[in-house]
Amino acid sequence: MYAWESGPALVQTVDFFTPIVDDPYLYGQIAAANALSDVYAMGGRPLTALAIAAFPQDDFDTESIAAIFRGGFDKLREADVALLGGHTVQDREIKFGYAVTGAVDPKRVLTNAGAKVGDRLILTKALGTGIIGTAIKFGRARQNLVDRAVEQMRALNKTAAEILATFDGVHACTDITGFGLAGHGSAMASASGVTLVIDAGQIPVIPGVLPMAGENKSGGMTSNRAHFAAGILFGPNVAPDLQHVVFDPQTSGGLLVALDPSVAAAAVLTLEKAGILVAQLGEVAARGAHKLTIR
Repeated sequence: MYAWESGPALVQTVDFFTPIVDDPYLYGQIAAANALSDVYAMGGRPLTALAIAAFPQDDFDTESIAAIFRGGFDKLREADVALLGGHTVQDREIKFGYAVTGAVDPKRVLTNAGAKVGDRLILTKALGTGIIGTAIKFGRARQNLVDRAVEQMRALNKTAAEILATFDGVHACTDITGFGLAGHGSAMASASGVTLVIDAGQIPVIPGVLPMAGENKSGGMTSNRAHFAAGILFGPNVAPDLQHVVFDPQTSGGLLVALDPSVAAAAVLTLEKAGILVAQLGEVAARGAHKLTIR
């Protein structure tokens, strides 16, 4: 964030990745939604974007390239974000995303560092997109699961962020992306000096993901477990498949939010009325021996 002498502060973020679905148009949409998410998580409003792309010189048709850019542009237009240009290079591996510039009220910037003891925790999208993405690569994903994952990944966090901005008492916020619930939750706990206590039964999972979690573990899930497992206490009744989901890296995931209990119920109701999935995960406790307790 860069604060001007007066007026809104400037926020900038960048994100791009390799294809996680076969359809080029949907890939472009997901990449755009994912890149915009960081600005929404900070309580900001994205304004402009620059495309970042890498395509192989041969063996990739121009129609697919055009579809990727069109998907991204349509999603930016949905978010009222202006595309100003971008940069493309040649690479053996396809990559696509955006650098995004936004504005935020410097007095209302959301970070992952403000969670307070007693706050309620909510999450606005289900988990499991990384597991489904891995299953897609190996031809093990049923089409209904792919459709659910794509619909969620291409959905903007715009409405959720706008609703949360209307409530005082939103103390901390982060989006759940590559480090999964384990990593981003641990980062919030560390930055805030607290422990996040999560009810395992309230963790939202895309229907159909749990039975396939064990055989579709990505490299990102393995590295997340290696980095964050020591700081997480799982209760004895938390099934191994659900533990896999906790470490699963997400693409264009939801917002993890810590809210004052006085506004939590009203915020949840407003989000639900807007058609947004809201999982009431648990609460914030005084810092203990672990960053996350999942019981």
